[in-house]
Amino acid sequence: MSSIGGTRLAMCMQRYGPLAWASMLCCHRQGSKVASLMVPLNGAAHPTGCRRMSTIAGRKNTEPFGVDLQDFRRELKVAEKIRKFRRFIADPSMAKTLLKCLQPWDDRGNRPIILECDPGPGVFTQTLLAAGARVVALESNKDFLPSLKDLQNNMDGQLEVLHCDFFKLDPLGHGTMQPPVMYSNVLFNSLCIPEVPWTKDVPFKVFGILPQKTESAFLWKQIYNLYERNSIYRYGRIELNVFLSEKQYMKLVSQPGDMRSYQALSALFQASCDIELLHMEPWSSFLTPLRFKGAAIPRSVIVPNDHLCLVRITPRRDLFTDSLTRENGNTFIVMVKQCLGKRKAKLVDRLNSWDPGNGHKLLKKLALPEDIQTGDVTPEQYKQLFEAMGCSEEFNKSWIFDETLEDLQQNAFSM
Repeated sequence: MSSIGGTRLAMCMQRYGPLAWASMLCCHRQGSKVASLMVPLNGAAHPTGCRRMSTIAGRKNTEPFGVDLQDFRRELKVAEKIRKFRRFIADPSMAKTLLKCLQPWDDRGNRPIILECDPGPGVFTQTLLAAGARVVALESNKDFLPSLKDLQNNMDGQLEVLHCDFFKLDPLGHGTMQPPVMYSNVLFNSLCIPEVPWTKDVPFKVFGILPQKTESAFLWKQIYNLYERNSIYRYGRIELNVFLSEKQYMKLVSQPGDMRSYQALSALFQASCDIELLHMEPWSSFLTPLRFKGAAIPRSVIVPNDHLCLVRITPRRDLFTDSLTRENGNTFIVMVKQCLGKRKAKLVDRLNSWDPGNGHKLLKKLALPEDIQTGDVTPEQYKQLFEAMGCSEEFNKSWIFDETLEDLQQNAFSM
């Protein structure tokens, strides 16, 4: 970035050594050219125009040097002046803590790419790079792009910077999109990231702070994409490492029987993903634009909401089965939404509304009490119920088409 001096660059060269890179670029249909960060899986050949990552680039560094905020004075001023509300990581000590939480290296030394969403000034970006991670920085605000591009030019392929809003990826509709709005296939084709089988290891990690006003909408969009294997999940089991409000996190991990917080979103995420709380950070730790005069903490009366929670959400390898597939995943979503719309309703009544007289047979088959309420059914039991409904010869499946169509007509993700 523009304010990083020659001394810092010399330290990087001394730490990582010379970085050998080819000079070929990968072009995508919007005409921009970006370098490939992906090493071929299982010896597969690169797509035409992609370049191979150096085996030296991204070497693990267990003791990264600290970030000096004096190097980010101009970028932090830009962050303070932007008109759109955002939260930024501007504390070097917090950046180090987040680095340990994110674990850019696994036990075997593999280095999945990290997609950093809206890095802003680049404090955490620099921390990741100093640790040897491979980073794709997706920045939606063009005011931050010059300094990020300068940093990219000094990292010899370890960093790629794109004008892209990850949280608005894959909007409804068709046609050519102008940055920062983008389709996922355009993004990943430009980065030469291939689709991998669902049962393979995590191909890349996503890190970001969810926009405060669209937390729930973003998570619902991920649920539909996940169960249908659309958008980013076409490329494998993508791991989300995101900051979200403490209130939203408590809803995600709420348990059956909690009639206030246990909702369809809770059950659907718990049925499909491992959810892990990595870190809790007070709202005041984040930099916000000056015009908003404070941390803008969302109000919450019932549950605590004093922190932003860094949460790791990893799709399970065994999510899809012979009975639950990407083709009928949206039907499973509809079933859970319909059941948990009224959490104190009896499950047998909901089943009988779909096929009168046969609800009790399904409950008996799954050894569930006939008076069980929908809010007491576990995520795994909902999966078992869906599979039993699909295999039942007696259960009338006409509800699938009517309610799934209605759900699709009502769901428009305006991010």
